Amino acid sequence: MIRVALKIAYLGTDFYGFQRQPNLRTVEGELLSALEESGVIKNFGQSNYSLAGRTDRGVHALGNVVSFNTENDPIINQINDLLPQDIRILGSSRVPPGFKARYAYKRHYRYVLCREVKDAWAVGKMQEAAHLMEGTHNYGNFSRRSERNPLRTVDSVQITPHGQVYLVDVVGEGFLWNMVRKMVAVLLSVGKGELEVEDVQRFLDPSQPAAITPLAPESLILMDVSYPGVDFKEDNYARFRFIQTLNKECFNHQKMVAATKEMILTLDRK
Repeated sequence: MIRVALKIAYLGTDFYGFQRQPNLRTVEGELLSALEESGVIKNFGQSNYSLAGRTDRGVHALGNVVSFNTENDPIINQINDLLPQDIRILGSSRVPPGFKARYAYKRHYRYVLCREVKDAWAVGKMQEAAHLMEGTHNYGNFSRRSERNPLRTVDSVQITPHGQVYLVDVVGEGFLWNMVRKMVAVLLSVGKGELEVEDVQRFLDPSQPAAITPLAPESLILMDVSYPGVDFKEDNYARFRFIQTLNKECFNHQKMVAATKEMILTLDRK
């Protein structure tokens, strides 16, 4: 018996989140079904299965991780053939017997913000506010107030403009439910002038409750989950097939954008 970890990518659009739920389509449900059908996991109860992140409905991933015990090294593309196209296993690694995917060294999330041409955001203030979020803080206001341990350490929060697209990269050991999306919501409000940089300090004070509405999940990507001494052997064919799926998804969105623009132009002519 050996222990392996798999790196999982998925397009979260048509899933009810990662975690298994009765009678709902989830990433984990599809993945476990394929692992069992391929014979990689023969007895789930004895596999010591563990996962890195329970991403919410609509959230995407390029580097989520699961680990389990199995008899032989899995053949990635045999399992991928049993998976729907919006999930791909991108790589695998043998890991020590006691390894659990949930105990990650670092998690990297990226939120993709899109700015309308007419809008002007104060990027300098956004980055200043982002630096206040770095370090160890009580993030109770950025999640559920009932969290038993709201203390989290955020290593870095970086904002990178690319024209009308702004990438917000957040790296840390672990995050609370909705924490990243609420962090980015606050940064966006600072950029728009709806909040001041100093308000971030107030939000990090648990004695001053604040209601923060998280941004939509569809623009959040779990980019990577890393572990000391674990190197994933990535499969080029699996990567190529997932790129094909993403290109198809992009084309479908472009068709929708083109149709809605035509509707707007038609109405403007009247």
